[in-house]
Amino acid sequence: MTSHKGKEVVNIFWMRRDLRLEDNTALFHILKTRENVLPLFIFNPELLVRLPEKSDYRINFVYETLQHLKKELEKIGSTILVAHGRPQEVFKSLIEKYHLCSVYCNREYEPYANFRDLEIERFLKVNHTEFHTYKDHLIFEKDEVVKDDRKPYTVFTPYKNKFLEKLNLESVKAHKTNAYFHNFIRIKPLPMPTLESLGFARVENAFPAKSLSQKLLENYGVNRDFPARNGTSRLGLHLRYGTVSIRKITALSMLHSQTFLSELIWRNFYSQILWFFPHVTTRAFKPAYDHIIWENNLAHFQAWCDGMTGYPLVDAGMRELNQTGFMHNRVRMVTASFLCKHLLIDWKWGETYFASKLNDYDLASNNGSWQWASSSGCDATPYFRIFNPELQTKRFDPDLEYIKKWVPEFGSDKYPEKIIDHVFARDRAIARYKEGLASVG
Repeated sequence: MTSHKGKEVVNIFWMRRDLRLEDNTALFHILKTRENVLPLFIFNPELLVRLPEKSDYRINFVYETLQHLKKELEKIGSTILVAHGRPQEVFKSLIEKYHLCSVYCNREYEPYANFRDLEIERFLKVNHTEFHTYKDHLIFEKDEVVKDDRKPYTVFTPYKNKFLEKLNLESVKAHKTNAYFHNFIRIKPLPMPTLESLGFARVENAFPAKSLSQKLLENYGVNRDFPARNGTSRLGLHLRYGTVSIRKITALSMLHSQTFLSELIWRNFYSQILWFFPHVTTRAFKPAYDHIIWENNLAHFQAWCDGMTGYPLVDAGMRELNQTGFMHNRVRMVTASFLCKHLLIDWKWGETYFASKLNDYDLASNNGSWQWASSSGCDATPYFRIFNPELQTKRFDPDLEYIKKWVPEFGSDKYPEKIIDHVFARDRAIARYKEGLASVG
């Protein structure tokens, strides 16, 4: 191993939401240009403490994925360093132990991640360590898809059209990382911290497959809105943590499903909105919508959380979420609309609840979707468009298969009465939105 002033020379590949060895942009570039590459993953206690459930599915998924990566690397005589600590403290300890030549990672776009990376870049620069970042979990990032005047798009359709203009085979070309695996560090296996030492317990739930079949894609446009059908990809968790390549998934959708491709573009769109308009994490994208006066009835909110509203499609969705960490996308729209407009509860309450429960939680997509449902976001549904849960049921769960699965007591005297009348709730919501928007001219 190369040494510098008595210390071993090491180059760090810092893994975050890109937990795979194949087709990984930053990993490709560090392996191609450096030697003694040591993969690093950091469990940050500042983030872990925000997770109230100690049997957290997401932490288990990440932990098991890291165990798998560790085994794969050990087959070629290498390993991964899994650390538990604040990133700056971890890098400080690495600098003390090694001659840390460079750190490579893939970019993230959330406000916290931007601040963290800026802090780490400054720290490494002071310590004469290079810091390189790359685009990986998006097809196009930041200002790569903007208007001709370089301003960001805030309406989806023109953004999608420009996206499709730029999209080509080069955009989805895979990085052949395995050609350079010989540049991984050769070192004895490093021990991983236990889940218990991280403050978490093991869960037994199975993780979704990360394959995407041609048949599912070809039938996606027909099946995706029906929650009782097995018509969606369930890839959200894998896309969130980068256990699959967005380039591979996009290439498949280009071949077999324009509808699925459109959903991937929405994901890209919301990430771009978060990048250009970080205020959306705490306020409405459209400032006027911050003036809506919410009811914020705690009993109503609890009934919604528990799936006890008396509206079976809403209740089925919330119970599926609570029990599995997943909710069908059509039902996500219905439950979100119900909270904001039927119950007049601040969309941020629902956003926070989904963030705590969804296994595939992604800040940009969750925030964008909730602001869409509440009409406060970019290119959102008009405020007077209010989903009727009963009509949604007739259209998308006509045989009540989904409802009966998650609300088995539906139709019996054990099922609660509706907590609010649809017509009353609709009229109240429209009036309240009008008042709020009128108050700011």
